[in-house]
Amino acid sequence: MQNSIQYGIYLRQKANSLAKELFRKSIHICSSFVPLFLGLAYYPTLWLLVFALAGYSLCEFLRLKGVTIPLVSKVTEVAARKRDENRFVLGPVTLVIGIILAALLLPPECAKVGIFALAFGDGLASLSGKLIGKITIPGSHGKTVAGSLTCFLAVYIATFCCCQNCYVSLLTGCAAMILEMLPLSDFDNVLIPIIIGLFFGLVS
Repeated sequence: MQNSIQYGIYLRQKANSLAKELFRKSIHICSSFVPLFLGLAYYPTLWLLVFALAGYSLCEFLRLKGVTIPLVSKVTEVAARKRDENRFVLGPVTLVIGIILAALLLPPECAKVGIFALAFGDGLASLSGKLIGKITIPGSHGKTVAGSLTCFLAVYIATFCCCQNCYVSLLTGCAAMILEMLPLSDFDNVLIPIIIGLFFGLVS
């Protein structure tokens, strides 16, 4: 009886963790629309990203002071991981900063590939690791083989859709997979779009 209760608690915790990860990474995947908006209205899109970053940061500071902001605080609560409890949730900040820097520093096609690597590669890798990841990679702080392979495949497909070059897509997918393996915490959101965008520009 006791074992059944413990197993039920375990399943509930796992389902809750998966739901949080699904919600978080859906935000990552939605960032794949940013290159489209940048192409349509470059500066307005950048300003909207800056305003979103400032607005979110303000809401987070207020939340930590005990002030609840409708919708924003609830979204943060739902998306926050265990390690983020009672702390400033940094993920959305680094996500937006990475996208803004890629858009400002890189040519449009390179920025697009870098943002796609962040949206699809990093986003789907985490979900795959949670769902089917069994074998972890030593020294990667829990990253899984399944997650890394998913990252490679996602970035390969996204890059190929941009350049129609199998060789360049293969190299870019491999680079993204290696970078995704590193234990960078939330700062992978900043590094992935810039480094992968630069790498794509070099090999193409």
